Amino acid sequence: MKQPLPEIRSLRDAFAFREHVESSAKEGGREVVAQFYQYPVFYYANHLNLSGPGDIEVYSEHLEKLDFELEVAIVIGKEGKNIPANRADEHIAGFTIMNDFSARHIQWDEMKVKLGPHKGKDFATALGPHLTPLSDLNEFRQDTEKGSQWHMKMQAFVNDELISQGNLGDMYFTFAQIIERASFGTTLYPGECIGSGTVGSGCFREYNYSQRLKNPEHKDRWLKPGDVIRLNVEGLGELENKIILK
Repeated sequence: MKQPLPEIRSLRDAFAFREHVESSAKEGGREVVAQFYQYPVFYYANHLNLSGPGDIEVYSEHLEKLDFELEVAIVIGKEGKNIPANRADEHIAGFTIMNDFSARHIQWDEMKVKLGPHKGKDFATALGPHLTPLSDLNEFRQDTEKGSQWHMKMQAFVNDELISQGNLGDMYFTFAQIIERASFGTTLYPGECIGSGTVGSGCFREYNYSQRLKNPEHKDRWLKPGDVIRLNVEGLGELENKIILK
């Protein structure tokens, strides 16, 4: 049974899809660091500036290279600390769709400092349209020694055009492994939210890179005022947002 999203107490976003990480590194002319394959990493995002379905208001500075990011997020439902991966799924209240909007020109510039994204991200993150408990997702679930994987189709549309598609089951690290890492030495509380990171092909950055490989004359696409972004995830519904210039 679908449930309203609870008040989000904190927001982390992980980096769990290998295809997205490797594609982004190639696009930037870099190698993937070895640590990515060793343990799941995440950054803290702004849980006080979250949106649901509906309008996303941005400033002109955000529009130079404004991107969507197709993700799924979990909400913690049970308190715990030093949670092992083989028990971590017990701490998940449910899943929701996440759109981690990114102002790429700001993000790429500020990350040269090597402190992680901040103003390129904290202006807009959308969650919704509701929280789906794990009990509603058993048909997609596959249990492993590293926690459960959920094989759920993911799609992103911009103005009804299919831009990207992937599968939640392609996560290199499971949500259970991410919880294990996040809870090391730290208590996780009900209402904390953790994003999966972007599914492979799940943003304009990757779309543009793939199109340039096919055609060097490709003109990069980014979000603009009036664009409608629909994220569909099997079992979770649809999250729709529209870009509005402030």
